[in-house]
Amino acid sequence: MEFEEKYSYKGWHNCLRLSNEEKELIITTDIGPRLIRYGYTGQQNLFREFEEQSGKTGGSDYRLYGGTRFWHAPEEKSRTYNPDNESVQFSREGEFIKLIQDVEKQTGMQKEVRVKFNPDNGSVNIIYRIYNRTLWDIALAPWILSVMNLGGCGIIAQEPYISWEEKLTPARPIVLWGYTAMNDPRWTWGRKYIQLRQDSKNQTRQKIGVLNTQGWAAYHLNGQVFVKRYPYKSDAVYPDFGVNTELYTDADILEIETLGEFKNISPGDYLEHKENWYLFKEELEADEITIDKKLLPLLKNTCMP
Repeated sequence: MEFEEKYSYKGWHNCLRLSNEEKELIITTDIGPRLIRYGYTGQQNLFREFEEQSGKTGGSDYRLYGGTRFWHAPEEKSRTYNPDNESVQFSREGEFIKLIQDVEKQTGMQKEVRVKFNPDNGSVNIIYRIYNRTLWDIALAPWILSVMNLGGCGIIAQEPYISWEEKLTPARPIVLWGYTAMNDPRWTWGRKYIQLRQDSKNQTRQKIGVLNTQGWAAYHLNGQVFVKRYPYKSDAVYPDFGVNTELYTDADILEIETLGEFKNISPGDYLEHKENWYLFKEELEADEITIDKKLLPLLKNTCMP
């Protein structure tokens, strides 16, 4: 693994770059922490970036920036949109890089991200921890939002088909927001997969949440596929009516969001959520036969955290 300190990227001069000969991950430390770039070296960033915000630091306004960010659910404007405009501390801990943010003044929470880049295949293991630095219990869930680059398609699996004769109880919840329109042309509601396309010409917002027991979500863009794996716990309580996966899009972004379990954190304690990331070169199409043929073999090269 190659590790560079004070790597300059888009106006942030203290980034960390983890790479092998083929793939690279760039993390900001002047803000965030944000995992701002993941892609093949010299090729497209699978994550969206907002050029007008690149290099900016400080201030009290919340900035989207792009990349992958760490929030806590349920969503509430005065808490969730806490700015991450200040620098973070980082250090090596074995094979991981540990990045830790100052305690949020507004919430009393402190976020920590541990990142391991695997040089053999360019995959990434990430551990997210959120600490309670207040004097009382707080109920929340870790919430990880990857802002994907423009023009691609997010894919999540339906639950496996089981006949009426075999099972009468429901398979899982699918949660809608007040602005969700199930007939929006960006959605494809398939038998095996739910797909959501990003379209910069469509100004409306769309979002769903699902309980995803299979623990993967993917994004396809220009012949490359980003896959994130994350755990499902059968005994966990999840936020937003019980979902651990959410897809959101508007004219500017598409987000693949994962959530950890929703529970109380005692003072000084923390909640933890994990993701594994993978990047492949593969051309996908919207039909489910092609997804079966091309995406499922890729998933065999991934593993759950």
